[in-house]
Amino acid sequence: MKTLQVLFALSMVAWFLSEFLYKNILKSNEKDKKDKDKSTLNILWIAIPLSIAVSVTISYITEFPISDEVWIYYAGVIAIWLGIVLRFIIIRSLGKYFTVDVTIRQDHKIKKEGFYKYIRHPSYAFSLVTSLGLGLYLNNWLSLLLAFIIPFIAFSYRITIEERTLIEQFGDEYLEYRKKTKKLIPFVY
Repeated sequence: MKTLQVLFALSMVAWFLSEFLYKNILKSNEKDKKDKDKSTLNILWIAIPLSIAVSVTISYITEFPISDEVWIYYAGVIAIWLGIVLRFIIIRSLGKYFTVDVTIRQDHKIKKEGFYKYIRHPSYAFSLVTSLGLGLYLNNWLSLLLAFIIPFIAFSYRITIEERTLIEQFGDEYLEYRKKTKKLIPFVY
């Protein structure tokens, strides 16, 4: 179990560091149309740490175990790493078009390949997978719910703002793309 705790701690450090680096490196610049964010980045930077703090606290003060088996902890760590790695891959695939704030870059294009063929916001989807991993590792139904719901609400708000911006920029092209894809879960939502 000690090894598992170390893996979890390393996972959380990797999650925090990756998000901290994205926030500080992948911002919009002066040439971008960047007045569209509506504080969604700040909301996410409040919601995600809040969800972590609340879900960890709840796991210490309540007992609603998901499983009595050790696999739940491994599933949590695997989901955390899966979310971190796949989010990194998505960010890399967007290249210069990825910014942490809602922004339209010069010569911006709608990405429709890879994960984007099925969902419009895979970066957020994989961030939520990481949050689910936290909830699984904490092995508490309330913690799982809070680890997911708080960021989900924040991402839902951001998606609304982002899609409004994309419709404004791309019009019918984005509306047509939206008809063929789901927001976060392929074929479902």
